[in-house]
Amino acid sequence: MKYKRILLKLSGEALMGEKQFGIDENRLLEYAKEIAAVVEKGVEVAIVIGGGNIYRGINAEKSGIDRVQGDHMGMLATMINSLALQATLEKIGVKTRLLSAIVMDQVAEPYIRRRAVRHLEKGRVVIFGAGTGNPYFTTDTAASLRAIEIEANVILKGTRVDGIYTADPEKDKTATKYNKVSFTEVYEKGLNVMDLTAFTLCKENKLPIIVFDMNKIGNLNKVVIGEEVGTLVEI
Repeated sequence: MKYKRILLKLSGEALMGEKQFGIDENRLLEYAKEIAAVVEKGVEVAIVIGGGNIYRGINAEKSGIDRVQGDHMGMLATMINSLALQATLEKIGVKTRLLSAIVMDQVAEPYIRRRAVRHLEKGRVVIFGAGTGNPYFTTDTAASLRAIEIEANVILKGTRVDGIYTADPEKDKTATKYNKVSFTEVYEKGLNVMDLTAFTLCKENKLPIIVFDMNKIGNLNKVVIGEEVGTLVEI
């Protein structure tokens, strides 16, 4: 097993599946089964999910909502997704813990680093909800921060494309894929991996990132055993 402890970053939009909004139960179950398969192999799994399928704080300003207020609404959207994933994982027999960056005792445990690490050591899937708990920070930044704090071996960014390309492959048919790329190259070429704050955190802490297609069944398992899937970003 190449990676013992991983931080899986999922976008909220990925949970929509074929829908225009909200959560596609079939997609959620697919993801849960993929996660369960690697947990069975002894991999320690932490997860951060975005909230874009429900609400995007960054778009709130257009509707006249204050950015800080909008970002708090976005954090609550991530909690809805986290609860949905937790319920689905537990339905198929995976033990989980949901830790929230915003105190909501009736719903989730408060985020405490040592507690999160202990849950992982006991084989529980740990889901980090509510981002960093601060406005102006994305869930990408939350994923980078939590991965560093729990000393994960890698961040796995599950997307709907199979890696990082020279351009957007959905718009440019001539775009070519990188199998491996350095942090410096990503900066120099302006490649879209994560927002700059999140990406810089990973670079400074020498934390590798793998961008891969989470929608292809079996890919998560291939990544954790070390097969060349997606694009690896490292120093």
